[in-house]
Amino acid sequence: MPDAPLDLDAYLSRLGFAAPPPPTLDALRTLQLRHTQAFPFETIATLLHAPVPIDLPALQRKLLHGGRGGYCFELNSLFLALLQRLGFQARALTARVVMGRSDDAAPPRSHMLLEVRLDDVDYMVDVGFGGMVPTAPLRLGDPRPQQTPHEDYRVVERDGCLAVDACVLEAWRPLYVFDRQAQAPVDLDVANWYVSTHPASGFAGQLRVARTGPGERRTLQGGRLTHHRLGQPSTSCLLADADAVVAALREVFGLRVPDDAALRGAIQARLAADAAAEVA
Repeated sequence: MPDAPLDLDAYLSRLGFAAPPPPTLDALRTLQLRHTQAFPFETIATLLHAPVPIDLPALQRKLLHGGRGGYCFELNSLFLALLQRLGFQARALTARVVMGRSDDAAPPRSHMLLEVRLDDVDYMVDVGFGGMVPTAPLRLGDPRPQQTPHEDYRVVERDGCLAVDACVLEAWRPLYVFDRQAQAPVDLDVANWYVSTHPASGFAGQLRVARTGPGERRTLQGGRLTHHRLGQPSTSCLLADADAVVAALREVFGLRVPDDAALRGAIQARLAADAAAEVA
């Protein structure tokens, strides 16, 4: 990460720590779980076609002090800085997202995740995969199902890569595939630029928000607000207009969002486009 002072006190306070925890597996589990609860996944910037900087000062302004969340390159970049500051042996990796894909074409490396080594054991750590973010570290080299505070996950070898699957409704759902080649900051900048600006990116002009809670996940895609609870049926509703979406961003996801015409106009345009797609 670029040299810059990390506001450690503010960061740990957001995560409910009065003092820096030691670099242990128990601390890592707690940090990851609390991070997915405290910092929502959100793509408001890409909805507005705004820049998404991932340097440490910009991340702290937005996430720590601006009341906002972010997507994988933002959330995992900030979390990487925290882990390294706390003494964890951590590095950045990138992945190809296969969730929801039915074609055989190789998707781009559009997702960032982390690898952490503790006591000669390697773990995959991720705080930025939206509505299916794993909420605990996952051991590498162990293909068995692994429990988290939410769904079970597994990391298995598939076609020469490591594949991350989640168990949803008693079926394994593929999420993404990755290798263990460490990524330099410039690699992350290039991938982040693609995700935030390329017309083929799944985030350009889209609104996606997610946040975990004890035994639950809440997601927003366009105007559809969904509440997932462990062991219970999911419920969802379609929000009527931009005012309702802005209210959900604030009240459901705890985001501090601007009250301006540009955001409301972009949301209303997204709702209209989604409604037209459903009719077609």
